Amino acid sequence: MRLCAALLLTFAAPSVVRAADTVPLREWIDPDTGHRIVRLSHEPGSASLYFNFNGYTPQGDKLLLSTPKGIASVDLKTRALKTVVPITGPFRLLFTGHRTRTAYYQTQSADGQGAKTIWAADIDSGKTREIASIAQGDIQTINADETLLGGVETDPAASSDTLALFAKKDARYDQADYRATGPDGKPLSYAEAKEVRMNERLEARVPMAMFVIDTRTGAKRIVHRATDWLNHLQFSPTDPGLLMFCHEGPWHKVDRLWLMRVDRPGDVPRKIHTRTMNMEIAGHEWFSHDGRTVWYDLQTPRGEDFWVAGYDIATGKRTRYHLNRNEWSVHFHSSPDGKLFSGDGGDREMVAHASDGKWLYLFRPRAIPDVAGIRAPDADTLVQPGVFEAEKLVNMAAQDYRLEPNANFTPDGKWLVFRSNMQGEQQVYAVEVAKARP
Repeated sequence: MRLCAALLLTFAAPSVVRAADTVPLREWIDPDTGHRIVRLSHEPGSASLYFNFNGYTPQGDKLLLSTPKGIASVDLKTRALKTVVPITGPFRLLFTGHRTRTAYYQTQSADGQGAKTIWAADIDSGKTREIASIAQGDIQTINADETLLGGVETDPAASSDTLALFAKKDARYDQADYRATGPDGKPLSYAEAKEVRMNERLEARVPMAMFVIDTRTGAKRIVHRATDWLNHLQFSPTDPGLLMFCHEGPWHKVDRLWLMRVDRPGDVPRKIHTRTMNMEIAGHEWFSHDGRTVWYDLQTPRGEDFWVAGYDIATGKRTRYHLNRNEWSVHFHSSPDGKLFSGDGGDREMVAHASDGKWLYLFRPRAIPDVAGIRAPDADTLVQPGVFEAEKLVNMAAQDYRLEPNANFTPDGKWLVFRSNMQGEQQVYAVEVAKARP
């Protein structure tokens, strides 16, 4: 009997191992970092939101995801996944409200053409209501008290192959198909092709408008017009009338970061950052959770010296935290209490050309103090310097960075949520900020 059992184990074990190897893990400890990773989504093609969009309920108990079946909520304590709104046609989860337990999303006809309808869904009951329908453009943000949606649109008379390119998305990466050839006729890399297409779009000088929609009445109001490429609208999470937006395009060519008030008719946008050297770039901006600071990726110059920079909205004071080439990330983010930062890394093709940059990072900011307490007379008017002390959270070696991870902190600051294709198909994951216990 012992011999039979031993033979049975001998023949059965290899098949068991092979079967286990083909099933993607739901939870594991990264052997390179010692941090616990869990897969929050169940179905391939699930996605968390862009790094600066809020996906959490005001109480911090649930996270909203999009899945192939519709909009789902994740209980952040039990990890239970529940479908909130089942949807069969084209849809896009926009964001979660700052004040109410509401998921905002848009739907469109099956062919992806025509008007878009904006909806609000109660996260607990699933009950939905229609807010408005827009013939063109995109909704990109909601204000702090959920009374205004913010969006951007192009002149409906404008048409070009470039605009058509940006309208078509590759679902695997949530990116446009940027393919282009260089002067020698050879295909450019993904990163270089994207720069070419971004520049073509900028130079088209398409008339654009930013607008707001009243969530109670559906009324639409234009707040700014330009032939600059307007994008990345973000309302302050605490000030209902303050809107941030960007001038899109090659970052070394545009003045990207702007603030304006939509509650003051005729308010003139003000620029947040002015470059001081050629090829200096700033972008991928976001508000701190308390709404007091705008943070952004700063490079002086592009691809050579790397910072996360902060602009205090009330005082205009500036802070810069330095980091090295491998630690540069597609997107940075800050914890709810403002004490920690994160980065989602990048591959060799991207702006930093990092040799070892495919990691999810945790950054602890450290200010550089005055030497011996001796302070310069004009110190308060100067940039306050600091450095990031980095800790690796997740080895992202298997990530195809055409899908950007878009890491962001959970409301309790204990986890980072990100999307990844490191197990093959796109899924949503979370990594614990604290190291796992042995």
